[in-house]
Amino acid sequence: MHPDPLSTTFAALADPTRRAILARLAQGEATVTELATPFAMSLPGVSKHLRVLRDAGLVTQGRDAQWRPCRLEPARLQDVAAWVEQYRLLWEARFDRMDAYLRELAQEERTDASPQP
Repeated sequence: MHPDPLSTTFAALADPTRRAILARLAQGEATVTELATPFAMSLPGVSKHLRVLRDAGLVTQGRDAQWRPCRLEPARLQDVAAWVEQYRLLWEARFDRMDAYLRELAQEERTDASPQP
């Protein structure tokens, strides 16, 4: 059984090295060597991270003679953003209700604390 695409994407994003690779690719195409530069790991280690990102649909790797540029595929990130957005809207509505309730409590406290004639 294969996990759903969203689960695969979240699993790929769970690693800080892979997130850093995606951040670099957001600036433009890069080779594996260029991607490996800021990390203390071997080229095969970076290639393993890239394989996970490719399997998740977050990165593609082209071929231009001996150069194999990697590029970001933003469509899968848009799927993640859409999934997160539905929960953001839910939590904003809940926080708005809680804020209104707290304002109501504060008003009641001010009313109760005001001097009685």
